[in-house]
Amino acid sequence: MQIMRLIIVSAVLMFAPLTASAEGACPPGQYPIGGQGVQGCAPIPGANSGASGSSGAPVATGKWETRWGAIAEDTAMANKGGNLATGASVAQKSKQAASSLALSRCKDEGGKKCEIRLTYYNQCVAMADPVGARGPGAITVASRAETDTLAKSNALAECQGSGGQQCAIVYSACSLSEFKSFR
Repeated sequence: MQIMRLIIVSAVLMFAPLTASAEGACPPGQYPIGGQGVQGCAPIPGANSGASGSSGAPVATGKWETRWGAIAEDTAMANKGGNLATGASVAQKSKQAASSLALSRCKDEGGKKCEIRLTYYNQCVAMADPVGARGPGAITVASRAETDTLAKSNALAECQGSGGQQCAIVYSACSLSEFKSFR
C-alpha cells in the first residue's frame, strides 16, 4: 500500500508542472483571469508605456530630404583669355530645379552656350582655377566631397597636378540634406 501511495504521489508531482504551464496561454503583456471553467486574459497594469495604449515603439518625427546643386559654364569660347560665364545653384529640391537655375544664372552672366558642368546632391563642391597665365594643359577643376574643406582640398590638388601651376579656389558650396519635421 505504501508503494502504491508513493507511485500516485510521484505521478501527481510529475504532471503538476504541465498543468501549471497551461495557465500561461495569454500573450505577452497579459495575465490569465476568470475561474470556474471561464477563462480569459487581461492586460498587465502599467505594461504599456502610453496612456493611449501605444506599444512604445519609436515614432518618426520627420524625414531627411535630398538637396541638389549644379554648376553651368559657357562652352562657347567667346571670352578667350578671360573667365567663362558661370552659374551655380544650391539647396534645390530636385536635380532638374538645380540644373535649370544654374543654366539661367550662367546666361545672366553673359553666357552664350551654357551647359551643365556637374550636378551633386547631399554633398559639397569646389572649383579651382589656375592663378595668372594659364600654362599648357591648365584646366578649371571641380571636385565633390562630403565636406567643404575636403572638396576644396581635392580641387586644389587636382588643379595643381594637371598643369603644374598655382591654383586658387574660385567657388565652393554645399547642398546638404535637410530634416523636415512632420509636425
